[in-house]
Amino acid sequence: MFRQLLAGRDFARHDPLAAQMVNFAYLIGDRQTGDAVLVDPAYAVRELVDVAEAEGLRVTGVLATHYHPDHVGGSMLGLAIEGIAELLADTRVSAKVHVQAEEADGIRRVTGASRSDLVIHRSGDVVQVGAIPVTLLHTPGHTPGSQCFLVGERLVSGDTLFLDGCGRTDLPGGDPDALYESLTQRLARLPDDTVLYPGHLYSPEPHLPLGEVRRRNHVFRVPTLEAWRAMFA
Repeated sequence: MFRQLLAGRDFARHDPLAAQMVNFAYLIGDRQTGDAVLVDPAYAVRELVDVAEAEGLRVTGVLATHYHPDHVGGSMLGLAIEGIAELLADTRVSAKVHVQAEEADGIRRVTGASRSDLVIHRSGDVVQVGAIPVTLLHTPGHTPGSQCFLVGERLVSGDTLFLDGCGRTDLPGGDPDALYESLTQRLARLPDDTVLYPGHLYSPEPHLPLGEVRRRNHVFRVPTLEAWRAMFA
């Protein structure tokens, strides 16, 4: 099973910051084995565990697209956001957090997670959720260890790519050149019928085929790296 969950609507309904930030979390599970992972659990994380339990699933893993607090918890704008720390403290959860090697220090710093809480990966690694393979694609640029998750014909992209636009590169760790390569080289290998599921609801639609995103998203109309640098750097 695969569920897209909008903060401020599907969970954390009474959290004004969640409603403002419009983050997506994702639940990926195998009904046969009962195993499930949560992608980018933040805000009311215990409610996300409730959603999994209502589906007959137990949370056995966490996939983090990147270390920003609106995706994994921590302090942002002077406010505390629930996330990985609170999730791992839930007695119903027995999970490790799967991160790219370049993102491990950021995850630990922001969330307080220990080294033993993390599983360190490289691009192309596969995490098994029961019998469901999830391929981890390292897509740096928004942060050094940003990653996307390929689940069958679905791509969960975090803040690397939105339906319209892409992640910022002016925050600490951002790299315009790396993001250009991630979009035009790494994600360019995926077929048009792959369905893109972003990290925020920044468009009227919650998801779209990647071919449609490539046709309408201005980031795919920048012809050269030099032009990209002029626009984004």
